[in-house]
Amino acid sequence: MTDPTPLKLLNREQAILEFNRRVLAQAQREDVPLLERLRYICIVSSNLDEFFEVRFADMLEAARDPLSTVTSQDVDRVGRAAHTLIDEQYLIFNEQLTPLLLKQRIVVLNHADRDEPQRRWVQKFFEREVRPLLVPVGLDPAHPFPQVANKSLHFIARLSGKDAFGRDNRIAIVKVPRVLPRVIKLPANLSEGRQAFVLLTSVIRAHLEELFPGRKVEAFSQFRVTRDSDLEVDEEEIANLRHALRSGLTTRHFGRAVRLEVVNTCPAELSEFLLEQFGLPPAALYRVNGPVNLVRLNELIDQTDAPHLRFRPFEPAWPSRRLPRHKSIFDKLKKGDVLLHHPFESFEPVVQLLREAVDDPDVLAIKQTIYRTGAKSELMDLLIEAARRGKEVMAVVELKARFDEEANINWAERLEAVGAQVVYGIVGYKTHAKLLMITRREGGKLRRYAHVSTGNYNPKTARLYTDLGLLTADADLTSDADSVFRQLASLGKFKALRRMLLAPFNMHSRMIELLGQVEAAALGGYRAARVVVKINALTDAELIHALLRTAQAGARIDLIVRGACMLPPGLPGISDNIVVRSVVGRFLEHSRVCYFRWAEATPADDGEALYLSSADWMSRNMFRRIEVAWPVLDPRLRQRVIDEALQPYLHDTQDAWQLGPDGRSVRIGGNDGVSAQQALMRRYSE
Repeated sequence: MTDPTPLKLLNREQAILEFNRRVLAQAQREDVPLLERLRYICIVSSNLDEFFEVRFADMLEAARDPLSTVTSQDVDRVGRAAHTLIDEQYLIFNEQLTPLLLKQRIVVLNHADRDEPQRRWVQKFFEREVRPLLVPVGLDPAHPFPQVANKSLHFIARLSGKDAFGRDNRIAIVKVPRVLPRVIKLPANLSEGRQAFVLLTSVIRAHLEELFPGRKVEAFSQFRVTRDSDLEVDEEEIANLRHALRSGLTTRHFGRAVRLEVVNTCPAELSEFLLEQFGLPPAALYRVNGPVNLVRLNELIDQTDAPHLRFRPFEPAWPSRRLPRHKSIFDKLKKGDVLLHHPFESFEPVVQLLREAVDDPDVLAIKQTIYRTGAKSELMDLLIEAARRGKEVMAVVELKARFDEEANINWAERLEAVGAQVVYGIVGYKTHAKLLMITRREGGKLRRYAHVSTGNYNPKTARLYTDLGLLTADADLTSDADSVFRQLASLGKFKALRRMLLAPFNMHSRMIELLGQVEAAALGGYRAARVVVKINALTDAELIHALLRTAQAGARIDLIVRGACMLPPGLPGISDNIVVRSVVGRFLEHSRVCYFRWAEATPADDGEALYLSSADWMSRNMFRRIEVAWPVLDPRLRQRVIDEALQPYLHDTQDAWQLGPDGRSVRIGGNDGVSAQQALMRRYSE
């Protein structure tokens, strides 16, 4: 058997860019509604912003460390790949989507395209809504280059002549406030039967010279800088994590610059000046043919009246057979577990369970983890109401949920204000587990109920992400949930749970052990030895090598990895028993399912194991986060997970991509193939 250790794994950052290339391909699909195609353009821009703010920033930092394995050549290679992807993104936007929007009588008008009545309207809009908020800054020794916040929009201008005081300060900067809309819809009476829009940048560009009376604008460009935005605090050296993070949020916007975006017409003189101000090399300059922030085109999508250019509305099904409406969920769970598959099934039963717990006088305590709930959340409002009513409420709030820190700090403060017990997990570990536990007095005894999930407690994203959740009154699972909450609060010694796995303690080792069990079965001649893993990312080297050993033993391995995968499949004698596919469709794939088969079922052994989990197969999830995984032991529920969350994705020939050994993906099938997500939508609609 080949020793997999020397195998060179795929580059993580390039794997992330490859995922975004798959998302961008959605914008080219003729079977996707036009406005949704534009939304995929926006999604890629949003993803790339975070890529530069976090992943690429980390890579740059590592390259500066003489002890790191990351080299400047690695940085250059990833930077070139990012340039290529962004150039392709703007090409699709300009040459494919813009003409198609025009055919649908949806148009974005530049200054040159606007007729006289439209120009007058824009002039009035500028004077009324925009100009009062703009403060141009001419640069001189008394007016140095201003602080430019992360991802904020600015203009740079080169002016002719001298200023009012006779000085030759020729460079000026204009900050565009975030409060201004980036896309403005023209009135119908000025649109000639079309839906006409103007971009805020076009409005400012048309009237830029009016900001500098007596001078001409010789050259200009919009620009945006992306900064390192990973919020870091030394948790060992601070007394109050919440206060430290609250303080850190104000400085996050001014971290080290990593990328500069300008329009492609920006003169070299101005772009070089900006690079110098931000301390960036030429490779960090991104010249784009269009708005420097395509994310804001979501405003155009939202304002366009064209239902036929969007996905048809889909209403998640209520699991009426398993949870009859208007009946107690507690009573139903006493008879058995209920599995929910979002977004095909509604997230409302989870909200209803908490609502019932708040109203039930027999409920004594509620405990919940909070990772990404959003700035507005009925679930959080219900926890606050439960505390107001005198129930014991414990909230494990993860303050370092990236880019949700402020919302979570606000929830923590509101919960504490009504007497809830708020803890922030373990120093140095993010709490990423998704758990809700309710304790109820029944017949003089206490009984626990729980919800455990692969996804967040966020009803909004539950309509957009695929996830699996379990509602249960099982004594072992609820005891495990209680133990996890105790672990997070008391910081005591870890004691193995009855059924659940808990990272960073035993989840990684158990996954390795299960892979070893399948490997041994394959070496022993069991031809049906099988592993199917559905996750968002695969980057942990030890798990990758365990997968390779299992495959080399003869087991068949299918990996459904939405995002970054560092395992190169299809290498002869090394990984040719492994197929890696990714599904990119209407919904964001988010559920984590791990299936292992090592024998035929016997009365003493099912011969297989299936775990659902909050964790991806990344080192950070396995060793630097609090994560849970739990087995699905009920054969009917286990088969349902296989039938809905694994098999359809292995047979998808419309939304699926297959990864090659070089790290590049090839789409499987075409627009008329079979889509797992669409098949599940049809199943639940019926």
